[in-house]
Amino acid sequence: MTTRQASTPATGHDDHLVLSAMVRTLGAFPSGWRYPGAHNDPAKDAEALKRVARAAEKAGFDFLFLGDWLSTDTDLEFSDPHLLSRADSLSTASYLAAATKRIGIVGTVNISHSEPYATARAAASIDQLSHGRFGLNLTVGTDARGEANFGKAGSTPEFDRFEVAEEYVQVLQGLWDGWDDDAFVRDTGSGALIDRSLVSTLDHVGRSYAVAGPLNVQRPVQGHVPLMHAGTSRRAREFSAESADIYLVASATVQEAVSLYTETKRQVAAFGRPADSLSIVAPILPIVGETRADAHEVYDTLVDLFQVDDGSSDAAKLGLPANRSARSLRQLVGLPLAERGIDDVVTAGTAARFNDTGHRLLDVVAERSGRTVNGARPVTYRHLLVAHLVRSPIVVGAASDIADHMERWFRAGAVDGFSVLSAFLHEQFETFTRLVVPELVARGLVRDGYAASTLRGHLNSPVPERWAVPGTIAGHSR
Repeated sequence: MTTRQASTPATGHDDHLVLSAMVRTLGAFPSGWRYPGAHNDPAKDAEALKRVARAAEKAGFDFLFLGDWLSTDTDLEFSDPHLLSRADSLSTASYLAAATKRIGIVGTVNISHSEPYATARAAASIDQLSHGRFGLNLTVGTDARGEANFGKAGSTPEFDRFEVAEEYVQVLQGLWDGWDDDAFVRDTGSGALIDRSLVSTLDHVGRSYAVAGPLNVQRPVQGHVPLMHAGTSRRAREFSAESADIYLVASATVQEAVSLYTETKRQVAAFGRPADSLSIVAPILPIVGETRADAHEVYDTLVDLFQVDDGSSDAAKLGLPANRSARSLRQLVGLPLAERGIDDVVTAGTAARFNDTGHRLLDVVAERSGRTVNGARPVTYRHLLVAHLVRSPIVVGAASDIADHMERWFRAGAVDGFSVLSAFLHEQFETFTRLVVPELVARGLVRDGYAASTLRGHLNSPVPERWAVPGTIAGHSR
């Protein structure tokens, strides 16, 4: 077992939002790739990724978040096109580290299909090569298609996946602490390159892993590479409270977010950590325009480009899912709408007969597009269907509208920051950096430029002290 020494308490966020960009090259809106001028060729992702990273760094984002997915399926074309083809997360992080200088970069590893030694080595390497700007998002569990790509013959014992994750983190941090920062003495006179007493084996033997160590990479610049986790389950929240530095979690309302934030911070303190040592970040998909009307026009275009089964031969050839039809919407709102076309206007008489789901969707349409029944810009059935199928945390408006939303959540104690999705690249992300970020700076919600050079510095998180790890190297006792 290892014994952890006390670390310096975190200093908090100084009333500044943590701001990150969740990178999806084909866009976070299902029809975003179809928008005129949008990036839509994965073969050209290298330049697209570099452009996003540099725009985010110029705007002073704290970090880029690179998710990962260990499978693909043609059905993703309609629901999540960004998952069809994407470069490996850690490879992308290394590539973007070389293309940037200050911004943090968080890559993703799935603990179910990676060994902790290999992960510790890769993470420490990227952190060293980026001068302390790397973070590691740990995913726990996977989907059935991902499991099918890593199958093993015969049966394997079933373990609690979060118990495995806790041991995984213990091994990572133990390996990172195998080298003291001063282990390389480089004494040319005596011929001693290292002080062997400052290098430790790990000799970990646990329920899921047996790892000897030491790591063949020096200790990360940040001591321990900052860890990130995402999820809304009770176990995900507990795991984040105990082990993570960044927790990405989506809540439906600000009230729900405040409750989750308060409970998670309480759990952080219960694990003996300063409450500010965990940054709780919410995803947001802003659709931004110079004016609110401009933003509504962008959203309407995305809705028009959203592929639905309108009964045409072209729609039949696409092989669209069954839930993309007027028939499915008819069942959803509880009315016999067989004679209505997907682009027909919803009349007041019809809307009055909607069930609770139908009325909720009318509210979503109004919030996103400003469209109302019998209004100057009426509601269509297509807008209702998109409101049902695209459940991302969308906020539509001018820069002040987006900033109002972010400030309201931050001041309410619902989040420490946001991870920004873009409906499509590059116009929407660059409009956010050009219009919304200066508005946030003017309100004192984000810093104007960088005050630190590492990801931990951006998060105001101190470098952890090295664990006291007993061990031997090449037969020499500590």
